[in-house]
Amino acid sequence: MTTGTLITVAPTGAESTKSEVPALPVTLDELVRTAKECEALGAAVIHVHIRDDQARPTLDQGRLRETVAALRENTDLVVQLSTGGAVTDPAADRLAVLDAGPEMASCTMGTVNFGDDVFLNRWDFVVELHTRMQERGIAPEYEIFDLGQLTTLGRLLDKYGLPAGGHVHVDFVMGVPGGMPGTTEALVACRQSLRDLPEGTTFSATGIGRSTIPVMLASLSAGGHLRVGMEDTVTYAKGRPVESNMQLVARAVGFAQLAQRPPMTSADVRELLRLPPRS
Repeated sequence: MTTGTLITVAPTGAESTKSEVPALPVTLDELVRTAKECEALGAAVIHVHIRDDQARPTLDQGRLRETVAALRENTDLVVQLSTGGAVTDPAADRLAVLDAGPEMASCTMGTVNFGDDVFLNRWDFVVELHTRMQERGIAPEYEIFDLGQLTTLGRLLDKYGLPAGGHVHVDFVMGVPGGMPGTTEALVACRQSLRDLPEGTTFSATGIGRSTIPVMLASLSAGGHLRVGMEDTVTYAKGRPVESNMQLVARAVGFAQLAQRPPMTSADVRELLRLPPRS
């Protein structure tokens, strides 16, 4: 589907600290305000990590439920919870994220070196995450950090069936130290490998750090969608810190409009992902 562009905002993440990045939204009020601002600009999906009272990453179930409820009350965005958490979070806590009742959640398709750490996603964990989402009607976004993880996704779908709703959507996460590079060549290789997945599979692309702009342009030219936000980069240009997530969403919207693929609404995205419409 290339007539419009699905724009996801990932406003917080689990890596940056509030002390180093003062503009990072870490409280619920800051997150809701950011969500409303980014929705007004053209974002349709919000990829959510949450923080505790000390602005540290957390998977606290009460906070997750409160966050989902607040975002639903104040926006029409598709709420996508991260099941990645921080690299130190145990698998049981990451699976329990689904209990907060999001419309959508991430599902990373394999283990990857993550800078000096390891982002661990064993096969049995991936299977459990996929099947729980099937049972609960939650749409997965399959996170792909390296080309071989697309083969893993094909194996998962062949063995355990299509996700809830039947539509497959993946996100190429590019430029993480330890994963695939954020280059046009890498994106094209991933794009070609989608031919081995179910017909109609769609993709977004995320460029980490300095790969943000090359990945956005490559994704748009290849018929893909975009994820941007302060989870993925805190630098707008060389020597220029990001001032807000709005700044990153506005740039993505501008690129999408130049490509004559204007931002999709949240209703468009729910139809694409075969999610029920919001009441």
